[in-house]
Amino acid sequence: MALSSSSSSVAINIVLLAFFFLILTGSSSSAGLSPNFYSKSCPRLFNTVQSVVHSAVSKERRMGASLLRLFFHDCFVNGCDGSILLDDTSSFKGEKTAGPNNNSVRGFEVIDAIKSKVEAVCPGVVSCADIVAIAARDSVVILGGPDWKVKLGRRDSKTASLAAANSGVIPPPTSTLSNLISRFQAHGLSAKDMVALSGAHTIGKARCTIFRARVHNETNIDSSFAKARRKTCPSTSGSGDNNLANLDFVTPNNFDNHYFKNLIAKKGLLHSDQVLFNGGSTDSVVRAYSKNPKAFESDFIAAMIKMGDIKPLIGSKGEIRKNCRRAN
Repeated sequence: MALSSSSSSVAINIVLLAFFFLILTGSSSSAGLSPNFYSKSCPRLFNTVQSVVHSAVSKERRMGASLLRLFFHDCFVNGCDGSILLDDTSSFKGEKTAGPNNNSVRGFEVIDAIKSKVEAVCPGVVSCADIVAIAARDSVVILGGPDWKVKLGRRDSKTASLAAANSGVIPPPTSTLSNLISRFQAHGLSAKDMVALSGAHTIGKARCTIFRARVHNETNIDSSFAKARRKTCPSTSGSGDNNLANLDFVTPNNFDNHYFKNLIAKKGLLHSDQVLFNGGSTDSVVRAYSKNPKAFESDFIAAMIKMGDIKPLIGSKGEIRKNCRRAN
């Protein structure tokens, strides 16, 4: 049956309304974040962040790994909201002194320097949470890793939680494989995502106190590798605790797939590294990444983007901090 002209116009209007509704709701998908979020409000953002990160990593290659880790430790505690950057106040105890972070997480001064430069070119526009996300990407690229478009539009938390950071949501270096998988799955990240993100240990260093038990007590470790690590990490607690070792002893300053080759050779520095290749369900993923660096890079990018989607503050939630260390 043919529609009258008035009926057809009503039908068209309904279709148009439905279309615009899809556009509106679609714009809030993928956690409401977009790579183009600051394209008009702060067009110089990326160049500004990159210049500071490049300078910091040029001075100390390890800083690239530290900035990448900062993003992970922020996102895993109540989402990617910049809460890890907040100093303690009289009204709350922040995350910096939590077990996984104390004497371990670093790079706060670099974030401060980036924020200062960004505020100079577009004051009150860019969140600290987004700065951490961009700095993590830039660190990977500067150290020879893959590039990707960082989704942006996060706002900053007004508070932080020591209890949340200490609750075990950040898996410790003593983790079993099942614990690693479950901790990542709790944030919507698969076992494959977890292995790919663990590949970030292709750069950076760890303190003796973190790997002492592995190099002295564990058996699924190459004997010559363990012997070399013991030279700078005595078995006695309190002796050489802060001595550092490269997480990837082959190419410690290059973002590549040597981390996975090391695991196959039983040369993972941390217990939580070697459990990824120890007769368990993730062995096949480690083997694949050891043979195919492009597959690792592709999966790492996908996992980093997924991690960046963890519970962001968007819209009117949170704030844009003037100083990353304190709420406005």
